[in-house]
Amino acid sequence: MKRQIIDTIERYDKIIIHRHVRPDPDAYGSQIGLKELISLNYPNKKVFATGIHENTLDFLARPDKVLDEDFQDALIIVTDTANTERIDDDRYKQGSYLIKIDHHPNDDAYGDLLWVNTNASSVSEMICELFEEAKEYRGWKLDASIARLLFAGIVGDTGRFMFQSTTLQTMKYAGELISHGFDRTELFNGMYEVERNLLQLKGFVYENFNMDENGVGFVKLTREILQKYKVAESEASLLVSALADVKGMRCWVFFIEDEKEIRVRLRSKGPIINEIAKKYGGGGHPLASGASVKTWEEADIVIEDLKML
Repeated sequence: MKRQIIDTIERYDKIIIHRHVRPDPDAYGSQIGLKELISLNYPNKKVFATGIHENTLDFLARPDKVLDEDFQDALIIVTDTANTERIDDDRYKQGSYLIKIDHHPNDDAYGDLLWVNTNASSVSEMICELFEEAKEYRGWKLDASIARLLFAGIVGDTGRFMFQSTTLQTMKYAGELISHGFDRTELFNGMYEVERNLLQLKGFVYENFNMDENGVGFVKLTREILQKYKVAESEASLLVSALADVKGMRCWVFFIEDEKEIRVRLRSKGPIINEIAKKYGGGGHPLASGASVKTWEEADIVIEDLKML
């Protein structure tokens, strides 16, 4: 499969790489890391990373401005995106051939060529694996800027190597990336330093979360609360893991209201929660998933669903 992907990349002069909406470090790490990896090893190819930029990831990278005509006869690669509804930039349909590279459950088997590995900690780890194959197969090289992107993606999706998805292979790749000598202190500052208002909202979360006797928790962040603390919805999403430190917490949900809907961010220390996410039009990993609901009444039903686990 990896050699098929490499062979396909070699056949195309234009390559456009997509990822999911509302990107996280693994989305940028895998997407833009792969873009830079291809560009380094095939300097004559035109390679683009498309999608709406997430300002909280300014420290990491920025996507490109891609014109409609760029999609003509282009190879499309979609990273870290389980289903077509979540692909950022629906012009992916205008390409000539589509490759899916992902580590979520393959419920939507889209694409002409699919590489899905649910055992991988992140798609950034999968790109490391692709590079190892290409290094042997075609003599690919990797530099410090690419290593920085892929390392950030792995760190982000493993919760700084704390999640069970972290394997010996994950640590091996992380160690190899570190050997390229990028500034890890600068990278970690970008990933984890936050403004004072977000810390104050975190304090609100700690003071106001609910947890029942079975370890099911929830937090409701309304638009009024977000406006009070001057925190954007994307910034509030950074707090979802805050309740992982609560003793006795088995699974929990953050509800974050924006102008159109209420984001549902599900996390778990054991119970499988992605089936609940699918029920509300979302999806994700067994212990980390997301969805959306339209009303607070629907949000209350999500809480009841969690209590049934």
